[in-house]
Amino acid sequence: MERQRIGFITGLAAEADLLRGTGFVVMAGGGTPNGALRAAEHLLAHGALALVSFGLAGGLRPGLRPGAVLVPDAVMEGGTRYPCDAALMAFLGGTTGEPILAGEAIAATASEKSALYARHHAPAIDLESGAVARTAAARGLPFAVLRAVADPAERNLAPAALIPLKPEGGINMAVILRSVAAHPGQIPGLLALARDATTARNALRRAVGAL
Repeated sequence: MERQRIGFITGLAAEADLLRGTGFVVMAGGGTPNGALRAAEHLLAHGALALVSFGLAGGLRPGLRPGAVLVPDAVMEGGTRYPCDAALMAFLGGTTGEPILAGEAIAATASEKSALYARHHAPAIDLESGAVARTAAARGLPFAVLRAVADPAERNLAPAALIPLKPEGGINMAVILRSVAAHPGQIPGLLALARDATTARNALRRAVGAL
């Protein structure tokens, strides 16, 4: 399949930037399931014939470290399991096995992540893959997922890390700075998250380079 027929959906604009110049079509959805749905539908309306959910993920399985790259074999959303396309998984480097969980909101605490892992047995969660899988499946089109873990299962996220992105996928820095000013005790946690997110982005950059 021609690269310009493969649409990549991300949450963050920074994730989309990793794909610039690759020949793929890319759109950021702003880090919400509905935004990912709009991005997927836009790419399909403009000629995409396959979809890839791409970007960072939150770890659910204990011990899964930041920077771990995942090519899941399926997406779990609610009670539905959407199998990923074998050819696309091979193109992305081959499946790592196990599904990824489609979330409606960020898994913010270690206890929440532990409960999700116990219930679903998925090693990671993200907010875009469910919409991507559902949209592709409704049209009978192939899809896959390429994600890197940025947030390990053992971490409780700081309040500023839960602030929604801008609709185009940008970070809402003004709101984050106000949160940090009001609660400076979250700074060490935010710095650790930023470090791990950089590790994950570098892993994705290498994965993209291999394509």
